[in-house]
Amino acid sequence: MSTLNTQRNLATWKSVCSEKDLVSNSGVVVWLDGAQVALFYLPGAQNQTLYAIDNHDPESGANVIGRGLIGSIKGDLVVAAPIYKQHYRLEDGQCLETPDQHLRVWPVRLNGGVVEIGME
Repeated sequence: MSTLNTQRNLATWKSVCSEKDLVSNSGVVVWLDGAQVALFYLPGAQNQTLYAIDNHDPESGANVIGRGLIGSIKGDLVVAAPIYKQHYRLEDGQCLETPDQHLRVWPVRLNGGVVEIGME
């Protein structure tokens, strides 16, 4: 399975978990070099099926994004932050309600049953 994010040429891919650790249409959280990263696996999505986005919610200050609900707003796949319900686009981390807020995103791919995150 390939994703749109894997089009970038990256020097390093880091293994973070197994494909078996993913939960369809939900989030799981992994540790990546001091950061908590929420992985969302959407096997029924049109183009990209795997997303890696910061687990830290800037509004509440809690590490909860991986527990957020997945949805679609105006054609954009989003995660709703569990505490104050802001919607962040999975593709680029942009907050729909507060344009100056965004979450970090990472390139991510499945490689032989292993989830890898791109390190720049």
